[in-house]
Amino acid sequence: MIDLHAHVVLESVLGAAGPLGPTLDDGDPTTGRPPCFRVGEYELVGVRYRDTPFMDLDRRIAAMDERGVTFAVLSPNPITYFTRADPAWAAAFCRRHNDELAALVARAPSRIAGFAQLPMQAPDLAVDELRRAINDLGLRAPYLATDLDRPLDDAAYDRVWETCVELDVPVFFHPAPGGVDGPRRDERLARFDADLWLGFCYEETLAVTTLVLGGVLDRHPGLDVCMSHGGGAIAWLAERLAHAAATRPWASPALRESGAVTERLARVWWDAHVGGPRALASLRAAFGASRLVGGTNLAGWDQSTDPAWGDIELRATFDDNARRLLRLPR
Repeated sequence: MIDLHAHVVLESVLGAAGPLGPTLDDGDPTTGRPPCFRVGEYELVGVRYRDTPFMDLDRRIAAMDERGVTFAVLSPNPITYFTRADPAWAAAFCRRHNDELAALVARAPSRIAGFAQLPMQAPDLAVDELRRAINDLGLRAPYLATDLDRPLDDAAYDRVWETCVELDVPVFFHPAPGGVDGPRRDERLARFDADLWLGFCYEETLAVTTLVLGGVLDRHPGLDVCMSHGGGAIAWLAERLAHAAATRPWASPALRESGAVTERLARVWWDAHVGGPRALASLRAAFGASRLVGGTNLAGWDQSTDPAWGDIELRATFDDNARRLLRLPR
């Protein structure tokens, strides 16, 4: 099984983001103090990183073996995107993170690969780092937040999407929780860890909407986009999205055509780490299985042992799709 939803935390980048950290408190089981990962004002409490597959390669490979994961592509921790930080030191952090991740991949290249982090608040710097990460470091693709410094359809990002097409790499999107390097947009999400599931769902749904209705997929027909967690609620909202494009005054003539939104959604790739078999069935009913890829969030709070939920044929489809998406040998 190929795992495309596998976050990593690198010991060597802790403290590399100045006042934003990151810092890691391992907790104290003797007093009941839970572990805590702090980035800026944001705290992720109760998820252990050190001495787990997140930070220990040997433990990761052992856990992969237990779950039948033959290959995993490691991605940046979504809490450390720093999309609103100062561009100069954000670029430095991304460069260091990519260097360290490439060094980790070099220890087990037959089992793991890596996704690149980019300083998207400075698109020119992002393009430079994207070229270096792919051409020099051998990382597979950029891995970006859904909420950047500008809307995803802003023309400033076109140079990044053009470079992805030129380099023949996809782009992966995964949300960051609110309140890391900027204020939380809705303080109600601070309760019940809602940043990590309800907030993510909102962000993914809005990201897909922006890429489709904002014309990104039209301007870059060769761009492959993969959205985490099945694109949030987009499978359920796809028909309403199409109806809005066909009837509302802001829609372009191309989007008003019958089937236009459906055709564009059919170009998107979907991470099948959606939480359960009913959610997966909804995603398949909306978009089929030809662009679904498997992910586990290994060692995370919502990890799954099998993204196909026991469907051996579907698991094989996920793997075939992952090879196509990442241009891996089949």
